[in-house]
Amino acid sequence: MSQLIKPTIIKLTALALTMSAAFTTSANALDEVSAAVKNSNVDINLRYRLESVDDDIKGEDSLGSTLKSRITVTTAPVYGFNAKVEVDNVTYIGNDKFNSTDNGKTDHPTIADPDGTEINQAFLKYTGGFYDVTAGRQRINLDDQRFIGGVAWRQNEQTFDGYRIKVTPMDKLTLDASYVYNVNRIFGEDNDAKSDLHGDVYLANAKYAFTKNHSLTAFYYEMEFDNSDPLSNSTYGATYNGAFNVGNTGLDIKAGYASQEDAGDNANEYEADYIVFDANFKFEYFTLGGGYELLGSDNNVGFQTPLATAHKFQGFADMFLATPEQGIEDIYLKASTKIMDVKLAAAYHNYESDEDSEEYGDEVNFTASYQVTKQVNTLFKAAYYNADDYGNDTAKFWFMTTANF
Repeated sequence: MSQLIKPTIIKLTALALTMSAAFTTSANALDEVSAAVKNSNVDINLRYRLESVDDDIKGEDSLGSTLKSRITVTTAPVYGFNAKVEVDNVTYIGNDKFNSTDNGKTDHPTIADPDGTEINQAFLKYTGGFYDVTAGRQRINLDDQRFIGGVAWRQNEQTFDGYRIKVTPMDKLTLDASYVYNVNRIFGEDNDAKSDLHGDVYLANAKYAFTKNHSLTAFYYEMEFDNSDPLSNSTYGATYNGAFNVGNTGLDIKAGYASQEDAGDNANEYEADYIVFDANFKFEYFTLGGGYELLGSDNNVGFQTPLATAHKFQGFADMFLATPEQGIEDIYLKASTKIMDVKLAAAYHNYESDEDSEEYGDEVNFTASYQVTKQVNTLFKAAYYNADDYGNDTAKFWFMTTANF
């Protein structure tokens, strides 16, 4: 009898210990999750903007008064995992006397800020020793956002549904790769005329920092859209960024080249080049700079950047968000300074075609920004485009206040 009881006791004891360990592990896991929730960060962003557009060809001017409200919840890490959820709401303050791209007011110039509420980001992220992996709806800004960016200037931000991995195998090298199956564009979720971009998008980016002030970035971007074939393209290139000291003057330089061709089911056969050279001389009280940017043309198709933060480039008037068929050359000068805590900047652009020697027009930009408090910033911005062979004379003005809590 004792021979039968002893093994039974041993088995029951082992089972009890196993169950106890399982409950302890589950309890510890629940404690970790509970702590992650309790230690979550909650951020609130409010951005009010008044935007005015006067386009000579439109019968009416546009005046947009909009408020973007954003709440972002980021959990603390649990075994290397953390989650983020970000919800945006855009509300009109007053009447929508502008073409939001969704309200049918096509007799007014466009201010692409439709109202509504949407999930801007919702992802799970795992961080290892030298890499991190993100899955879900996320913000992807690569380099200076000339090819891939979030278009954060607009009240509805562009975000990406997919998977991303960033690896830093050594201090000087960063590898960044993404697969995106849906692009949530700036036009809102309920905009049937300007729907999201669906398909297969592959983004590969590698940056090597030779020193603190000198780096080289190589990239390859493959975009195949099943609901917008003309935008499907394959692009590869490289960009150099460097900072020098010339006597008592600082000099920042950017130089880059890229080649693009049609991809997927794009019926347009072309191969176009991209070239950029930008230089900024930094003096004690001000900065002077200028540059040259070419988005070339081939077979009456211009070099396209459908996922870029295009507002940052070729002038604030947004006349060239889509590259003209004959391409575009942008020669520009710029200056900035700071007077009594007010940051001032101005730029002049001259636009010509890559093919057929067309003079598109020129543009003047101006910005003034002031940090009211640590949480509150104000911005005044103006752009005037003087048309020649492309577009219409257009004047735009903005006043914006941003608060972060």
